[in-house]
Amino acid sequence: MRAVADFFWPRGGWGRAFLYVKHRVRRLPDSPERIARGIWAGVFTTFTPFYAFHFIVAALIARIMNGNILAALSGTFFGNPLTYVPIGVASLQTGHWLLGTEYQEVDKSLVGKFFDAGKDLKDNLFALFMDQPADWQGLYLFYDEVFFPYMVGGVIPGAITATVCYVLSLPVIRAYQQHRRTRIKAKFEAIKRRAELEAAGGETLETKPKPKGKLPLGRIRRAK
Repeated sequence: MRAVADFFWPRGGWGRAFLYVKHRVRRLPDSPERIARGIWAGVFTTFTPFYAFHFIVAALIARIMNGNILAALSGTFFGNPLTYVPIGVASLQTGHWLLGTEYQEVDKSLVGKFFDAGKDLKDNLFALFMDQPADWQGLYLFYDEVFFPYMVGGVIPGAITATVCYVLSLPVIRAYQQHRRTRIKAKFEAIKRRAELEAAGGETLETKPKPKGKLPLGRIRRAK
């Protein structure tokens, strides 16, 4: 139950989770352009109906675009329980509009449809191995009414949203990396100056002439 609760509301809230993901993305050891392309791939993936495979789809798109795969995986967090419903509705409405079909709102939630489709798929695969009759009618309806329109319709809003995230994230990542390089360079220069000062101080002590004092009494007697 705790894992389910954390999925819908992480410890510390979604704001803290977002800040953590943003912090990890900015510190990725890669060029700003590749990181931003990875973010594009991750955000775009959240507009696809492949809910259980978003990580895989995002990684494949990032690989094709020569983007950072870790940034793509982080970008999939754009899709969360707070955004899945508006993303799904926008994708379905756009898909039915492009296909010339009618979008009908039903009582069952969008997530419930996906769960039912997954259950039907599991039952039918189980029936094939148990030599029992399989009913694929529900999956056909799900594909025609939900999955295919969702997949087609998610392209336009997904590409627009991903491009906005790319444009916003690229200068931020560039500025952060430049600031980080400047800060690291300043630290190295401070360490170098400290080492030079310590070395110069040691050389001064070694080359400093020893003060001339009186000869010990024993040496005076031997000298006589």
